Amino acid sequence: MLRPVAFALTLALAAPAAADPSIWRSEWPATDFSQTSVEDWAEIISGGPPKDGIPALTEPDFIDVTEEDRLAPREPVVAVEIEGATPRAYPIRYLTWHEIVNDLVGGVPVAVTFCPLCNSFPTFDRRVGGQVLEFGVSGKLRHSDMIMYDRQTESWWQQAVGEGIVGHHTGTRLDPLPTWMESWEEFRTRNPQGLVMDEPDYPRSYGRNPYVGYDSSVRPFLYSGELPPHDIPALARVVRVGERAWPVERLRAEGEVSEAGVTLAWAEGQASALDTADIGQSREVGTIRVRDAAGADLPHDVMFAFAFHAFFPQGIWMLAE
Repeated sequence: MLRPVAFALTLALAAPAAADPSIWRSEWPATDFSQTSVEDWAEIISGGPPKDGIPALTEPDFIDVTEEDRLAPREPVVAVEIEGATPRAYPIRYLTWHEIVNDLVGGVPVAVTFCPLCNSFPTFDRRVGGQVLEFGVSGKLRHSDMIMYDRQTESWWQQAVGEGIVGHHTGTRLDPLPTWMESWEEFRTRNPQGLVMDEPDYPRSYGRNPYVGYDSSVRPFLYSGELPPHDIPALARVVRVGERAWPVERLRAEGEVSEAGVTLAWAEGQASALDTADIGQSREVGTIRVRDAAGADLPHDVMFAFAFHAFFPQGIWMLAE
C-alpha cells in the first residue's frame, strides 16, 4: 500500500480539483489558456503542492565521482553523457524531491526530469525556436503525470512526452536526449572521472523514498483513466521507444531483444526508486539500455504501463510471442 510522507502526504490528503482557467488565471496570469491541446479540462487536476511547491533546480553543483560517499551502489541515477562533456550522474534521490533539473552540459541546455507517479525520466534539450527555456513544476497532474511549465511564457508541458499542452507553446515538442537510468555503481565504474550532482541545499530526506510501496500498488495514485490492455498490471514498467512499449518483465526474462530496428538489453544491478523507504535497499528492477542498429544510444523512457496507455492509446505493445 502506498504510504506517502513529507510532500507526498500533502498529495494524498489533497482533494483533486479540476483545472479551470477562470479560477487559475490569478495564479497563472501569463499563461495563454486560449491555446491548448487538452480537450477535457477535467483531465488536469491539482496534485497538492502549488506552483513551484516542488522546487525545480537550475545549474546545481557537482562533485567528482571519487568524492561521493552517500549513494548506495544500487541507487538509481540518470546518466547524461554528451559528446565533448564530462559524463554526469543525476541521483534519483534528489530528483524525487525536485523533479526537474535545468542544467548546461557541454554547451547543451538540458532538462533532466523525473515524475515519481509515472516513473518517467526523459531528458530534454531546452532550446525551442532559438530560445533557451527554464522549467519549473506547476503542481498540476494529467493522467498522474507531472505538468511542467516554462518560466519564459508560462506554457504548460506534459513531462512524459515533452509536449506543450497549454499556452504559447501548445503543440511544440521538446527534443529528447539519449539518456538512461542506471545504478550508481554502474555509472561510477564506467566513468571514474565523471561528475555527480551534489546534494541540494534544501531540508529534504534525501535517500528516502516518500512513495513507499508505490510500484507494487494495484492502481496508480490520482489516476482515473483506462488501465492497460493485455492484462498488464497498471504499475508494471515498460520501455517506451517512440510509440512502442516493451514490458520490462519480458526483457528481464530474455535478457536482450532486437526488433523494430532497436536493441533493448536488461542487466541486473539497479534498485527501484519507488519500493522501500531506503532507496538503496529496494527490490531489483534492473538497468535498461536501448540502442540502434549501429550501437548508438537512443532516447527512451521506462515508465509505468498505465502512463504509456494514457498518452499512447494507439501505441504498439511489444509482447513476447
